Amino acid sequence: MQTLDLKLIGRGKVRDIYEYDARHLVFVTSNRVSAFDVVLPTPIPNKGATLNSLTRFWMNKFTPLCGNHIADGDHSGFAREFAASLSATEPGQVEVVKRAEMLQVECVVRGFITGSGWKDYKKSGSVCGHRLPEGLEHCAQFPEPLFTPATKAETGHDENIDFARMCDIVGLEMGTKLRDLSLEIYSKGRDFARERGILIADTKFEFGVIDGELCLCDEVLTPDSSRFWPADEYQPGRDQRSFDKQIVRNYLETLAWDKTPPGPELPQEIVQKTAAAYKEISDKLTV
Repeated sequence: MQTLDLKLIGRGKVRDIYEYDARHLVFVTSNRVSAFDVVLPTPIPNKGATLNSLTRFWMNKFTPLCGNHIADGDHSGFAREFAASLSATEPGQVEVVKRAEMLQVECVVRGFITGSGWKDYKKSGSVCGHRLPEGLEHCAQFPEPLFTPATKAETGHDENIDFARMCDIVGLEMGTKLRDLSLEIYSKGRDFARERGILIADTKFEFGVIDGELCLCDEVLTPDSSRFWPADEYQPGRDQRSFDKQIVRNYLETLAWDKTPPGPELPQEIVQKTAAAYKEISDKLTV
């Protein structure tokens, strides 16, 4: 195979997708960072390799619950060769994956009330169709995790939807499977992380169908798809220190930016702080 001949067939907010063969794709997870669904011009060093290694770690751990898109066999030699053919790419950013028929919803699970869920609650007293008690504090933990799906958007903003609307998109049987599996995976990951001093405040999963089997795809419990908080510092009623791209979001909220492209450059202080947080959460969870 001539690696330089691989066809680029897609470019998302973070990943570039190449055609490998009839049954496989190559994901190159870049160091790009997006916030508020806008790709920012400033990369985060080592981010792509960290996302890939964490995703592989979690997918392997959750194999008893669900299949995944990681290709069978050892593709490390190909990863080195293909990375060398690209500009500013490390082998850890390259992953060979099985082709999947992707389901056009994001499976969001919330263990704590923060982010867009907190904003919705303040306006309506509900989060994606879940009516909640009055008087909840910011970052309070829910008695049970909430499943709050969203539409998928390659560009622009994802849209929070309720379970009924999700079932209109994927069907009732598949919607029920996605909800139950997402809650189970989140709960297993939450408990594992808690033992290592980390709270997983919320996360999102993406699923596809491979050879008739529902499989985890894209990324799993990474700092790009989840909020991670240090358990020993947790206190409801205020913002929490984050091991994720919330560092970037918090900085952007201080700017007079309307959250539409083009995104602003990030100062080196924020870049370095974010890169350190990604490394720290990876080390805490996988070492």
